[in-house]
Order: sequence, then C-alpha cells, then structure tokens
Amino acid sequence: MKVLEVTNLTVCYDKAMIINDLSMHVDEGELVSLVGPNGAGKSTTLRAITGLVTWERSIHRGSDAGVSMQGTVEFMSKRLERTLPHEIAKMGLIHCPERRRPFKEMSVLENLRAGAYMHTDHEEVAEGLRHVYELFPRLKERSNQISGTLSGGEQQMLAIGRALMSKPKLLCIDEPSTGLAPIMRSEVFRKIQEIKDMGITVLLVEQEVSTVFKMTDRNYVLSSGKIIAEGKGLDLLKDEVLRKTYLGM
Repeated sequence: MKVLEVTNLTVCYDKAMIINDLSMHVDEGELVSLVGPNGAGKSTTLRAITGLVTWERSIHRGSDAGVSMQGTVEFMSKRLERTLPHEIAKMGLIHCPERRRPFKEMSVLENLRAGAYMHTDHEEVAEGLRHVYELFPRLKERSNQISGTLSGGEQQMLAIGRALMSKPKLLCIDEPSTGLAPIMRSEVFRKIQEIKDMGITVLLVEQEVSTVFKMTDRNYVLSSGKIIAEGKGLDLLKDEVLRKTYLGM
C-alpha cells in the first residue's frame, strides 16, 4: 500500500524553480531515502510534502515575493495540497526538521510532551513517553535537563523522540547526521533502523550515502530539483557516473 505518492511536483520560490516535476512514492513499512548534493532541493521536497510550502504560499499571497507549487501530494490516498501543516500532522505525517530545533529553554521531558500536543489521553501520552525512553535511554537520563545544554547528538535524539510522540504513520526526517561526530552519526542511524523495524514508515533525507544505502529499501537521487535515479542502494552504487558526479563518492 502506498502511504505517500507525489506526482509531478514543481515548487518555485519567487522566480527560481527549486523542484522540477518530481514524482516519487513511499510504501507502508518502507525506509526510503532522498539523497543528493547540497542545494538539490531535498529539504524543499519534504516541506512541500508536509504542507510547509502551502503555508508559505498562503502568507505570501498578494506579495511579489511569492511561492508557487504545482502537482499532487497524496497521503493515505488523501490529497494534501491545500491542507495546512498542523492538519497534516494530525493525519500522522510528521516532519522532523533539519538541525533539530528543540525548544531550547524547555527540559527534555517538556519537549517530548510538546510533541504529543495533539493527544489528550494521558495514558496514551505516558505510553508514548515510555517507548521513546526505551528507544533513547539517554533522554530518560536527561529528562529534567534543559534541552539547549544537550550535545548535538542528544538534541537529534530529542528531535526524533519528539516527532515519535506524535505517533507518526510516516516519519519524514531531514538531514539527521548534520554536524554530528562519526560515533553519534552511527548511533542515530541505528536508531532510525530500529524505528523502521518497529513498523513505522520512514522517509529520510540525508547526504551520508554510504551508510544510508545499507539501511534503506529504496532510494531516490535528486539533483537540481529533479529525480535522476531510483533504486536499491547496491544497484545505484554500481553506476560510476552516479557515484562520482551526484553522490560525491
């Protein structure tokens, strides 16, 4: 079953085309990556999928500095193009943003509870918290610590944990390895694999191709806003031009 289907997506900021006629899909239970060089349009694709481009377009309405989006985005067979981000989140399509962005003046526990703002059942929230602490024991150890004092890796764990508190049906994770030491990158990727093994569908935007391709079911390679290749990691790595020109390997 297709959880997400994107068809002929085009996104422009002002007069610059960032995404050009992009089509992709994610099936239930898959871990799919969207990879490519800096400036390829990976984060913009996620923002379009999770409704942030639609929101930006609405606030710029009537302005010369406009945002335009064409094409279709379907989540669980429902069209999303005119749906606001908070409504999309309620449907179970959750965006874990680039560079983590915790509420820095709040504790770890307060950040996690903020991720469950859509859920009013206290037992359900408590259960979600237990699952996050089982996945990330370090967060439990630092439950009362102010999140702005955490290390970069701990903040990334917190960002993913906060997203999990929303009970995602599809979790979109944007560049989780950015700025992390190699040991912590490996730990974060291991946790993402565990999330997939829990039955949560994941769409991962990342540049650390050598690691990601070992984890994923399928991959899309993006360059200058266009999908230029799709397939399993091992198959994509056999293409020498693709490896050297687009994957930096």
